[in-house]
Amino acid sequence: MSTNLFNSCREQTYSKTICLHQILASLDRHLNRCDLCHLLSTTPPLSEDQRNSSKVLHDDYLPSRWDSYLPIDSHLRIIAYFHWMVIRFMLVITNATIITPVNTIAEGNVIIEGGRIAGVGPSATVPAPHGVEVIDARRLLVVPGFIDLQINGGFGYDFTQNPERIWEAARGLVRFGVTSFLPTIVSTPLKGIAKAQSVLEQVSEDQTLGARPLGLHLEGPFINPSNKGAHNSKYIRQPMAVDVSDWSPETGIRLVTLAPELSGAIELIEILAANGVVVSGGHSSSDYEEARSGIDAGIRYATHVFNGMPAIHQREPGLVGAVLSDERVTVGLLADGIHVHPALVKIIWQFLWDGRLNLVTDAMAALGKEPGTYRLGDLTVTVTGETCRLSDGTLAGSILSLDKALRNLIAFTGCSLAEAIRTVSSTPATVLGLADRKGQIAPGYDADLVLLTADHHIAATIVGGEVLYQAF
Repeated sequence: MSTNLFNSCREQTYSKTICLHQILASLDRHLNRCDLCHLLSTTPPLSEDQRNSSKVLHDDYLPSRWDSYLPIDSHLRIIAYFHWMVIRFMLVITNATIITPVNTIAEGNVIIEGGRIAGVGPSATVPAPHGVEVIDARRLLVVPGFIDLQINGGFGYDFTQNPERIWEAARGLVRFGVTSFLPTIVSTPLKGIAKAQSVLEQVSEDQTLGARPLGLHLEGPFINPSNKGAHNSKYIRQPMAVDVSDWSPETGIRLVTLAPELSGAIELIEILAANGVVVSGGHSSSDYEEARSGIDAGIRYATHVFNGMPAIHQREPGLVGAVLSDERVTVGLLADGIHVHPALVKIIWQFLWDGRLNLVTDAMAALGKEPGTYRLGDLTVTVTGETCRLSDGTLAGSILSLDKALRNLIAFTGCSLAEAIRTVSSTPATVLGLADRKGQIAPGYDADLVLLTADHHIAATIVGGEVLYQAF
């Protein structure tokens, strides 16, 4: 029993999911005298430095009942050993300009422990512990990791046709600062959705060495054929409650794009919202009143605003007018300068700058690859320059990276980096209901971080406390 428990504690520590006091609490609950003897026999002896540094840990963490039958040196040996194991997996970023993005800290430190942020603040008040790995971020900016809520593929992989390749693409996304994302499945048979759900359920250790999928974005199949964009019309379905009754974040579904004007759509919106799924209006021909009904039923997001929906008109604002004018709705925007004109991006920014604008990429398999022919679902897409189109000229996703979208937003609108960062961090985290652990640099939050150069290019990406990408 003692060997299994010891190995369990060690494995959890190596996977960075357990803190020192949790290990000790577990030992206190489960170890008897024989277990402790075995542990001591396999614990390395203390050096003088370990004895000195471990005294405080003993006072703070050691369960009091151990004192009755173990000499103090044995206490210290146990504490020092686990302290050493935890320290090995601490990381400190020093001398950085930190954009939280609630505020900006000059010459600050970020302390990471167990995959989470343990401390953040000016270097003078949040000093780096001794003996830990240090990244000197002098002349760099530290910002929260980017979250992409709409990405169809990348690096040659299409998520709809080959969902098992999500993990390979995830390893590439970190070069663009993406630490979390929603693999997006375009309209496809329900069995294709089930396959993608199954892929996300099967996570192995090597599949965590990239950006983390947070669940699926199902862009369809409950969309309007008249605004299908680059979706295969033969897979578009009328909304039916039975199809979505078990869709939830627990079954891998985080966000669903649908057309609220379709017969049965309001019932679907209510079911999905009750299940904790974010419902988005998109690929729709709804008028203003139909869109308002969808929002009242639970729509809280708009998929790539202006694209896949009627243009706004002074006497018929439609879906665009409904989502822009309702503070309950966050708006997804493609800031590549192709899907939406830069001048209109600036207008939208002036309207939605305070937390309701979310940059997405809608990137497809050609992201990170050379121009050529690729797939979006089972449709053929030709990529030339910076555009992706079907044979009839229809735009079919993008090759936009999220860091490029961020730079574009700043260039198109003149906003600050701190303002722009929210659109790819705290805002999407709020949309997903994860604002208590993602999207900010604060104690207790996931250690998903991006180091930027002064001109806002990616210098390094950290996911769950691990440096998974370095540009130099």
